[in-house]
Amino acid sequence: MERMGTAANHGAVRAQRERDAIRLLCSDLIPAETRMRLAGLLREVAFEDALNGAVIEEIVGVGPVGARRLRELLPGRVTLRGFPDFDLKELVARDGAQDEDIDRWFESLLDLTEEAPSEEKKAMGQSA
Repeated sequence: MERMGTAANHGAVRAQRERDAIRLLCSDLIPAETRMRLAGLLREVAFEDALNGAVIEEIVGVGPVGARRLRELLPGRVTLRGFPDFDLKELVARDGAQDEDIDRWFESLLDLTEEAPSEEKKAMGQSA
C-alpha cells in the first residue's frame, strides 16, 4: 500500500514540475530566445500529462515571440491539437511572478530534463 502512495506522490510531484516548466516558459521574465532554448531542452522529455506535452510542443512551434504574444496564441493552437477545454490561465494560474517562483520553476524544468527517459521511449528505440 505504501508503494502506491509513493507512486501517487511521484506523479503529483511530476505533474507540478510539468506545470512549473510551462509557467516559466510563459513568463514575461525570460526573453524569447531563452524561452526557445529552454523549450528545446524539453523536446525529448516524455510528459505524463498529454496536455502539458502538447503545450510544450506548441511553445516550440510558435517560435521566439514575446510572452504576451505566446499567451495569446497558445489557447487556439492547443485547442486545435485536440484539447478543446484548454485554459491557459488555469494552467499558468498567476499573472505575476516572484523571484522565488522563477527559481522554483527553473529548477522544475531542469529536473524534468535530468530524469531518465521513460520506458515508452526506450521501447521505441530512442536512447538517452
